Amino acid sequence: MLSIMDTAACVLPFLRRTPKHPLMAANRAAFQKVDHDQRLDECAFTVLDAEMTGLDPCSDEIVSLGAVRLEGLSIVPDKTFSRLVKPDGDVSKTSTLIHRITPSQAARAEPLDKVLPEFVEFLNGTLIVGHNVGLDMSFLNRACRRLFGAELANPCLDTMRMAKIHREEMWENYYDRFDLNVSYNLSDLAKEHSLPRFPAHDALADAMQTAYLFIFLVRKLKDGGIVTLRDLFDAGRSWRWYF
Repeated sequence: MLSIMDTAACVLPFLRRTPKHPLMAANRAAFQKVDHDQRLDECAFTVLDAEMTGLDPCSDEIVSLGAVRLEGLSIVPDKTFSRLVKPDGDVSKTSTLIHRITPSQAARAEPLDKVLPEFVEFLNGTLIVGHNVGLDMSFLNRACRRLFGAELANPCLDTMRMAKIHREEMWENYYDRFDLNVSYNLSDLAKEHSLPRFPAHDALADAMQTAYLFIFLVRKLKDGGIVTLRDLFDAGRSWRWYF
């Protein structure tokens, strides 16, 4: 079943016991209960992006974290997070070509055990938004388990899944709706929908790009009839075709 909320990496963990680390205990307590009837314009979201040395959460590492806050479905310019992270291993030439973070830049950065507590505090009880957010959360939750003994409890919303649902809505009235020669790349979606453009593969810039895409999709889905968290979740369950 397609869901806008990521169900692989971002569902609420089973509340069997309170995490011992105070950061994670506070994080868990903030999401003991989520009001699905809360209006989206009353919610606080953190739109995030992580740049990594590769795509394998078991062997690759985070080299940069970026995030921006949304309140009232608007970007809050003075609430951003942007930090380079020093990995334990080397930064390969291939990963440098993608995110433009050189080995020397990474070597001068602080390690994840110094950056991650600040990042968790920045999340501070907000809902998380990301593009293909399950990948970012798999890296973050692996780090949180290692450093804090628990995963993040923040519910997550995936703009890639939202974009797929929006495309299905547009296809409904067109003969060529089954043409799957489309892209869900973040930059391609920004270009397609005439959104402000930001440099790709920079954590803060990608978070900002995702924030604009999220706001656009919320206003477009169901002809603008998405008002509450429940509306947004239900929009992901109502389709006959799934990706």
